[in-house]
Amino acid sequence: MTHPALSRAGSALLALGFGAAAGFAHPPFDILPGVLGWAGLLWLLDGRGKREPQRPLRSAFWRAWWFSLAYFLVGTWWVVEAFLVDAEQHGWMAPIIVCVLPAGMGLFWGTAAVLYRRLAVAGPARLLVFGASFGLLEWLRNWLLTGFPWNMAGQTWAAGGAISQNAALFGALGLTVITLLITGAPAVLAGTGSRRARLGTVAAAALALTAMWGWGAWRLSGAEVRATDTRIRIVQANISQAEKWREGALPGIVDTHVRLSQSPGLETVDVVVWPEGALPASLEYLFDPASPGVELGRRIPDALRPGQHLFMGVSRAGPGGAYYFNSLAFLQREPAGLRVNGFYDKHHLLPFGEYLPLGNLMTRLGVRSLVNMPADYAPGPPPAPIALPGLPLLQPMICYESIFMDAVGERGPRPAWMVLPSNDSWYGATSGPWQHLNLGAYRAIEHGVPIVRSAPTGVSAMIDPYGRIPAGQVLGIGQAGVIDAALPAPLSPTLFNRWGNLPFWIFVAAGALVALLPRFRQRPA
Repeated sequence: MTHPALSRAGSALLALGFGAAAGFAHPPFDILPGVLGWAGLLWLLDGRGKREPQRPLRSAFWRAWWFSLAYFLVGTWWVVEAFLVDAEQHGWMAPIIVCVLPAGMGLFWGTAAVLYRRLAVAGPARLLVFGASFGLLEWLRNWLLTGFPWNMAGQTWAAGGAISQNAALFGALGLTVITLLITGAPAVLAGTGSRRARLGTVAAAALALTAMWGWGAWRLSGAEVRATDTRIRIVQANISQAEKWREGALPGIVDTHVRLSQSPGLETVDVVVWPEGALPASLEYLFDPASPGVELGRRIPDALRPGQHLFMGVSRAGPGGAYYFNSLAFLQREPAGLRVNGFYDKHHLLPFGEYLPLGNLMTRLGVRSLVNMPADYAPGPPPAPIALPGLPLLQPMICYESIFMDAVGERGPRPAWMVLPSNDSWYGATSGPWQHLNLGAYRAIEHGVPIVRSAPTGVSAMIDPYGRIPAGQVLGIGQAGVIDAALPAPLSPTLFNRWGNLPFWIFVAAGALVALLPRFRQRPA
């Protein structure tokens, strides 16, 4: 079967449509037939253009770029909300950012398309080259310029569902390559090779998808999660970002968090968790005896009973007050007040939100950080588990860090649970917080440990080791209240715990072997 000769405009429009379809397959939209957009992209990359038959690499780049533009417009349009919190000062940047971010992501997928076209082989085997090329650039998207692995193809499947369970075997990156191989397979029908081979490839993809769903369903059918003796209270105060920084709002915000923490049943709780940036003040402002805010700080112990822990998202000054960390403070109620058991300082900072890349240049250009701090945050050390008195070993991660697979550090023993304070109030009642919830839940599946997630205005939840949210253990956008739940016990170490991204690299190596082996065979003796 031959491909039609497409004009530039025609191929761009088709790429936009296929990219949008693939984007809408992600939660919270869950229009799963859209995953066939990847087959549409592969079909376009294998096609030819009317006006550029001699420039296949350039054509491939732009077709993938248009695909990516639509995909990430669907997936990241909500970033505009952060610039509308203070629209008078930052609103002018909103239309620029909503276009620049997808356009920048397109550079990765455009490069992947060029790599594919440069290495592609005849016949159905080129599907492996397609998966390996895009998988490799997705790996690079995890790391380059601090990384932004938002909505990888493997995370199309809603966390907690049957297919998402395969992340326990392959991780999100490995599942991404598998997803590309399966969803791209229908494009093979329009390619070269024998009819039997093409039909066999599509049948194998359908069989693989069925096997993945079957294994995940079997895993979930026996998913009995044991409750531990540790009880958690997750607090969601439903305070918007604009309200948080309104002059004179701090006393009311403190009182709201304390009041919710004191909700009936507090005596049964071991840990109270407040979200990232729960209070618009630094730790020093609240607890330094010489600070004017110390009276507010003295109200915070009222949120606890003696012996109970408070995990509070807060900024804190580094030595000498020269810089600040975005931190999670581990506090414990004692008769005399609060004892500080330690801190976790956010390691993976959000570009343009918590620090300015090329800060001096950006400041001169008038582009300033969205955080209300006099300077950029400083990064903390790499993630590592933390031991606290009377609690299972835990791994903190703060907001943006949860989209990265290395949010659970490789140093030290395996944690029994993860705590995730987040601040999605920047993004309002959009799809962004729900997508963030889905991406973070993949960390629970990969490592087989539960996640305690607290956010100011949603979404707060107890996530079990299978990436599921038990009934009644979630507070959506715009809700205020608390979630009381027993901390689930971790599962046995997963295959991803043991092997990491090794399966992903095996897939990439297989694609490289398929692409390069014929070239070695063609070399003259």
